[in-house]
Amino acid sequence: MEERKGTHIEVNHLQMAYNNFLVMRDISFKVKRGEIFFIVGGSGCGKTTLLKHMIGLIKPAGGDVLYDGKSFISATDSERQSILHKFGVLYQAGALWTSMTLLENIALPLEQQTSLSEDEIKEIASVKLSLVGLHGFEHFYPSELSGGMRKRAGLARAMALDPEILFFDEPSSGLDPVNARRLDDLIVLLRNSLGTTVVVVSHDLTSIMSIADRLIYLDTEAKDIIAEGTPRDLMENSKDPRVIEFFTRGESTKWKS
Repeated sequence: MEERKGTHIEVNHLQMAYNNFLVMRDISFKVKRGEIFFIVGGSGCGKTTLLKHMIGLIKPAGGDVLYDGKSFISATDSERQSILHKFGVLYQAGALWTSMTLLENIALPLEQQTSLSEDEIKEIASVKLSLVGLHGFEHFYPSELSGGMRKRAGLARAMALDPEILFFDEPSSGLDPVNARRLDDLIVLLRNSLGTTVVVVSHDLTSIMSIADRLIYLDTEAKDIIAEGTPRDLMENSKDPRVIEFFTRGESTKWKS
């Protein structure tokens, strides 16, 4: 695989707040094109809140988010829609429409955002389901699937419009270790085959050590990033007791080879 270069996402001096409560004071980091980048930290530190700021669900109290060097925060409506079309998001619960079949779920964004014919949309939706190992389940409803299968169906829908960037909010939440590993493997496969940039919010140490290229560690008390780098480097070399505790908790994990 060719070396991936260039900054795809840039977060500059981002301030996150709910009314008068400051969540994070001054967040700055970059995500490289084609990178699997993790946002980690303890419960309640603002990981999901940061992701929501990055995809436009929450307006920042200050600072900026740039995609390919273009501001997402100060963009015009048309520029903002153009940037949004580059995103695919897999929410923690999958967020599938329960009244729709899997095929209908995947077809929905294609119907809303493209001028493709009905047959073309069905064909693309079937291909996306096949990519995540759900060929033959096109006419199943979400309630008829296991948790792992619903997560994969949610990923298929996130991929419907061939996004450049995939965002994941706690993708392994609610999954057993086998299905969590399968989802990790699928994320790596998508990155390697399609060159997709991946941003993952997670506290799952096994997943972090297995697939993350780099990460940032958010701390509630500091209200800032207190560590940034590769999982291996932070685990071996960090002197910060908070980071050390995070990486050494629980059972040992497999390191990324």
